[in-house]
Amino acid sequence: MRVFFGISALLFVASAALTTLWCASMSAVGGMPMPGGWTMSMAWMRMPGQTWPVAAASFLGMWVMMMVAMMLPSLVPRLWRYREAVAATAETRLGRLTALVSLGYFFVWTMFGLAAYLLGVRLAAIAMQQAAVARVVPIAVGVVVVLAGFLQFTAWKARHLACYRETPGSSHTLPADTATAWRHGVRLGLHCCYCCANLMAILLVIGVMDLRAMAVVSAAITSERIAPAGESVARALGIVVVAAGLFMIARPAGLG
Repeated sequence: MRVFFGISALLFVASAALTTLWCASMSAVGGMPMPGGWTMSMAWMRMPGQTWPVAAASFLGMWVMMMVAMMLPSLVPRLWRYREAVAATAETRLGRLTALVSLGYFFVWTMFGLAAYLLGVRLAAIAMQQAAVARVVPIAVGVVVVLAGFLQFTAWKARHLACYRETPGSSHTLPADTATAWRHGVRLGLHCCYCCANLMAILLVIGVMDLRAMAVVSAAITSERIAPAGESVARALGIVVVAAGLFMIARPAGLG
């Protein structure tokens, strides 16, 4: 137990530190002022001398570190329950199987990050080429936030949140083999993406390098997953998010 939680804590601290350094370095570079009073994040642009493959690899590397920092607090209880489910038949292989579940889980988030990067780069290119599009981005961001808030009340959200929370525990067993461990991690990652894609969308449109937004979204994701009344927490978060989105639409110039 001590080894598992000790390694988890070290991974969280290391990933949080690397994420903070990345955000600080990107913020120091600054962004591109755009029509409409907002700033284009450097996350969606190439640095001088970079090729697009290198820029994508750099983004994905830091995206994975960011996902570890954001998701590990809510993932650790799920990993512990997985260990309980296979401990009776795989005591000597618990570490390897747990690592494989984690790899499957973060593989899903890596694919999510790749899709987000490709979409973000494309939308950034359109905004840089068309001033009319750039001017409506602040309002569009508010609309995305409002829609993300409304999704907190849907049956889709409730179903996938429940699937994520209802992982095997000590009263259930799982086959202790690598294929099952990988599939379990991928399945957990998919439910995770499905139930919090709307909250991650908020982070992506507000600012993927914004540590404050990152901390708020991470706290929201963790609270709705580990709180006893997760569905009620999700609805309460939805109210806050919708209100914030409406405020952003009313004051689009405040975006930056």
